[in-house]
Amino acid sequence: MSALHVAIEGIGLWAPKATGFDDLVRLLAGADTVPAPARAPAATLPANERRRAPESVLLAAEVAGQAVAQSGREAAGLACVFTSSHGDQGITDYMCATLASAPTELSPTKFHNSVHNAPVGYWTIATGCHAASTAVCAHRHSFGAGLLEAASLVVAERQPVLLVCSDVASSGPLTEMAGCTLAFGAALVLAPTPGVRQLATLRLTLSPGEPSAPSWPDPLPAWQSGNPAGDILRLLVPLARREPAAVAAAAPGLQLSMDLGYPA
Repeated sequence: MSALHVAIEGIGLWAPKATGFDDLVRLLAGADTVPAPARAPAATLPANERRRAPESVLLAAEVAGQAVAQSGREAAGLACVFTSSHGDQGITDYMCATLASAPTELSPTKFHNSVHNAPVGYWTIATGCHAASTAVCAHRHSFGAGLLEAASLVVAERQPVLLVCSDVASSGPLTEMAGCTLAFGAALVLAPTPGVRQLATLRLTLSPGEPSAPSWPDPLPAWQSGNPAGDILRLLVPLARREPAAVAAAAPGLQLSMDLGYPA
C-alpha cells in the first residue's frame, strides 16, 4: 500500500498506574505514579449515563475525552473508530451463565451493553456526534487494524478522526480463553498533515513480518501481555520518549511500520 501520512493531535490513556499520557512519560522516566481508580471517571458522559454504563463504556469514554480535550477539537465533529478485542467480558460472562441456568431472566439492558459498538454508541450520543463511526475487532491485532482504519479515513476524507482502543479484564471461564487480566484503554486524535496542533507526525507502511517483542521497564510488559489493547504501547512508548520509529502487528504475518516526526 502507499504510505499514509497523518498527524497526532491528542492522546488519552488509562491503565493500572496511569490516568493519562503524562503518567506514562513519568513512569518511563523512572518516577512512580498512583494506582488508577477502579472505575474511569468518563466525565464526558452525563451523570445518569455514567451511573448506568458498564466499565467498558466508562473506560472508552474516559480515554476518548482525554484525547479530544488535548486536541482542542470538538467531539461532535469527529469521525471515530473504536476497537475492542473482546467487548465487555463481564457482561458476556453474565449472559452465558444466565442462559445456561435461567434464560428467561436475561436482562435486555445487559444484552444491549454487550455488543462491540456499545461504547461508540454511548460516546456519539453523549457528544452529539453525527459523523461516521466504526467498531473494529481483530483479536490481538485490533490496535493495528484500528489504526489503519482511522488513518485511511483521515487521508481519504481529509478530516480528523478519533481512534479508541480499549478492553476490560476477563471474568469467569472467559479468563482462560481471553487471558485479559487487567483493564487498559488509550485513544488518539489523528488529523491530516500539516497541522498547527500536531504533537507528532506519523507515517504508516505495511510489510510482511511479525514485530519483535519490545523492551520496556515494568509495569509496561504486563500491561501489554494482560490486555490486547496494550499493543498501542508500541506507539505510545516511542511517543513518550520522542523516538523516531515503532512497529506493530496489523494482522497475522503483516506488520505496520510507524515512522514518527516531532515539531522543533
